[in-house]
Amino acid sequence: MKPAAFDYVRPANLSEALQALARYGSKGKILAGGQSLVPMMNLRLVRPEVVIDINRLPALDHIRVEGGELLIGALARHSALYDSPIIAQHFPLMSEAYRHVAHKPIRNRGTLGGNVSHADPASEMPAVLLAGDAMLLASSSNTQRRIAAKDFFQGPLQTALKTDELLTEIRIPVAPAGRGYAFEEEATRKGDFALAAVAVLLDVSGGACAKAAIAVAGMGDCATRLREVESSLAGKLINDDAIVQAARTAKQSVTPIASYHADVEFKRDLVEALTARALRRALARCK
Repeated sequence: MKPAAFDYVRPANLSEALQALARYGSKGKILAGGQSLVPMMNLRLVRPEVVIDINRLPALDHIRVEGGELLIGALARHSALYDSPIIAQHFPLMSEAYRHVAHKPIRNRGTLGGNVSHADPASEMPAVLLAGDAMLLASSSNTQRRIAAKDFFQGPLQTALKTDELLTEIRIPVAPAGRGYAFEEEATRKGDFALAAVAVLLDVSGGACAKAAIAVAGMGDCATRLREVESSLAGKLINDDAIVQAARTAKQSVTPIASYHADVEFKRDLVEALTARALRRALARCK
């Protein structure tokens, strides 16, 4: 199929892009990598009157560390993030998760900002940003605000972005030395969206859990932190018994939606298995 007719705008700078958003509001759609938007337009699931192409905006594809935060421009391509030594050093959970994201041609075009703004419930990066306590910078023609990842993802394909706002940057606290991490996923085929995915960050002191962050994707309307599981581990000695119990709690905490690939109980079992696997690998990486 072909998309419905639309007007095309290609702003030369960020100011022009934000002005276009203010002008067209809900009638406009941002085109970044286009790996989600273009197929949806072709299927006529979305019919924007105006497409605002931000691909040539300068200074929105940066990857750098500043003031204890990892700063990622919204136009940073998946491939650049996957290959980045800065990401590998300061937020290796993202590097590991990218092994499961799509295929190289899609990663070459797709952007982190476009991916998280699309907010697919089975996408990997929202879970990664939730686990990493990321902040997302939303800009409009007259304001700028920081939105915590826990408040950004609100439902299937729904975020806290307003119609006149553009996600311009993702900010993630730099991982402290010795933090364990792991990302586990099961999909029907390599590169497909997750049937279930689990992202884990783990800090251990004296053999006990000082902090755990556990997020899941593919389990409901949007990626979610498993706060009950995190609380169950806090302050406890991290051994195999604790991991097995945490995995059982994870299974009980999720409310997956059945699909033709997997029923609800199968998805819950997947979360239990992946949580245990991720916690063991994260623990092994703690120093």
